[in-house]
Amino acid sequence: MTMQNNQKRMRVYFTGVGGQGTLTATTLLARTALEAGLEVVAGEVHGMAQRGGVVESVMLLGGWRSPKLDLGEADVMLGFEPLETLRGLPYLKKGGAVFSSSDPMPPVSVSLGKAEYPAMNRIKASVCEVAGVCHFIPCRELGIQAGSVQSGNTVLLSAVCASGVLPFGVDALEEAIKKFLPAKLQEVNLKALELGKTALKG
Repeated sequence: MTMQNNQKRMRVYFTGVGGQGTLTATTLLARTALEAGLEVVAGEVHGMAQRGGVVESVMLLGGWRSPKLDLGEADVMLGFEPLETLRGLPYLKKGGAVFSSSDPMPPVSVSLGKAEYPAMNRIKASVCEVAGVCHFIPCRELGIQAGSVQSGNTVLLSAVCASGVLPFGVDALEEAIKKFLPAKLQEVNLKALELGKTALKG
């Protein structure tokens, strides 16, 4: 890693649904960046309660003072649920990178029949109109394949690390998993990491 890449300023936006572990994933990626020698600021985005269970957080790399993100500023978006990826699109910088789960977790309004879940091809088309890099990955499905649906988050983190858009790679994420996750969770998350790398290539 060159010093120039190491000092690159970058904003990463995370969005998902309550209970998915979005904040845990944010913390793991922030710790990965810290271990890679980067300056990191991370935190929740305010206002999630008013948005009906949506969980949003940010990670800023390269010397920011506070975890603040305005519309159109995110270089990278990680969407742990496809509809929330679509809803979070205004935060993405034109030509930014999007890595999203393609496995829907319909909100309560859809479950109650008060709203319709948009077709996946429409979600993908809308996202790829804005994003310069656009990947949709079956994270829940691959998490289950690894041994735990929650490890689907690691699938997504692995894919973004493997893509080269961040100033650190999958090796750094692997080391962070081994260092920061409880021993009983490491094996399944390391399997998910491998599945994430493979999914990106596919």
